[in-house]
Amino acid sequence: MSTAARAGGHPLRPSPRTALISLFTADILSALGTRVSAVAIPWLVLTTTGSAAKMGVIAAAEMLPYALTGVLAAPLADRFGHRRTSIVADTGSALALVAIILMPGTSFLQLALLVAVGGSLRGIGDRVKHVMLRPLAEQCDVSMLRITSLYEGLSRAATLVGAPLGGLLIAWLGTSGALWADAVSFAACALLVATLVRLPTESPAEDKPTTEPYWTALRGGFSFLRGDQVLIGMMLMTFAINVFGQASGAVFTPLWVEEVVGSPVVLGLLFGGFAGGALLGNVIFTVYADRIPPYRAFVIGALIGGAPRLLTMGLSDTVWLVVSVSFLCGIANASLNPVIGATLFERVPPALQTRVFGVIGALTFAGIPVGSLLGGWSVSALGLRPALLLSGGLFLLATLIPVVQMYRRPHDTPQFGAQKTQEPA
Repeated sequence: MSTAARAGGHPLRPSPRTALISLFTADILSALGTRVSAVAIPWLVLTTTGSAAKMGVIAAAEMLPYALTGVLAAPLADRFGHRRTSIVADTGSALALVAIILMPGTSFLQLALLVAVGGSLRGIGDRVKHVMLRPLAEQCDVSMLRITSLYEGLSRAATLVGAPLGGLLIAWLGTSGALWADAVSFAACALLVATLVRLPTESPAEDKPTTEPYWTALRGGFSFLRGDQVLIGMMLMTFAINVFGQASGAVFTPLWVEEVVGSPVVLGLLFGGFAGGALLGNVIFTVYADRIPPYRAFVIGALIGGAPRLLTMGLSDTVWLVVSVSFLCGIANASLNPVIGATLFERVPPALQTRVFGVIGALTFAGIPVGSLLGGWSVSALGLRPALLLSGGLFLLATLIPVVQMYRRPHDTPQFGAQKTQEPA
């Protein structure tokens, strides 16, 4: 039987592999665009207002709606259809950026509202693209653990490239030129999904909207999550990782560099060492993903990939040692998000994935501002070295508990691949 026939008999329908590659490409373009706008828009605010405080407000105006719409707009995306939502969200993101470019004399409040609209659209757009991965991966007969590992690696690469690319675009094209390039990237995402992505369960007339009431649908995501202890445990672990990771990146590491060597080059080495290790770890994990027990990779990766960085900075002033430990932690850390992603796809019914993924994403994202606050407060109250050792010790304890439980009670260790998700009644 031909590919077209298997896909539903339409001769112009893209092949499953083409659809999967196109969705990956759109997702990475969207991630790149988000990173570029995270540089270009605050720079626009700084050059037009000269206010660092307003830069912070603009950053919050983008990221807070981004996190909230992943939860609050999820029932609407289920009703409207994931593919349609992705197309509309990317088109709206492009238009929001065009509005910012074409209204240079706009007030700060109007600019913040446009940025919030763009952040809101990107939040739900990124969420539905993630949910669409599963049916396309299954149609291509590719394991979700391999898909989520590849997805994480490409997302990390987009993060690494996006911020420097934003700076280069501003230098080459000016702030407006960088925002135009950003808008074009989102338009390209919408075009890719509209022309080359077709979900296997979708009819030519698009997926049928659901009629479940909004609040009932929203509660469904929370209710399902509350009943799954494995997902709750992994969510709490990810929240803790975000708290300590953000405290390290935003507070501890810059202060340690300033105290020990006072060179921004070393700061770049530390961040670059961790990021480079994470990219290498993603490559390794993508290749060997199907041979590694997922839950064991998650808990051991969390144990090795977090606390050693903080403890090494707290105990040593040797730059090469801290950079080396950061690199190794990056390698270990690479298993976390792919395992979380694959576990979510396996344990959450397709009808609830947009909502449950949004809830977990928002709750774990909350660890980032908490980490920034706790990191700053701990250094102010205790000093840098005691704060590093205390945070490293607490991080080690938090990540050691599931490892001990896994080896003391192996029969209670989650076994993925055996459980079948059930559709909600």
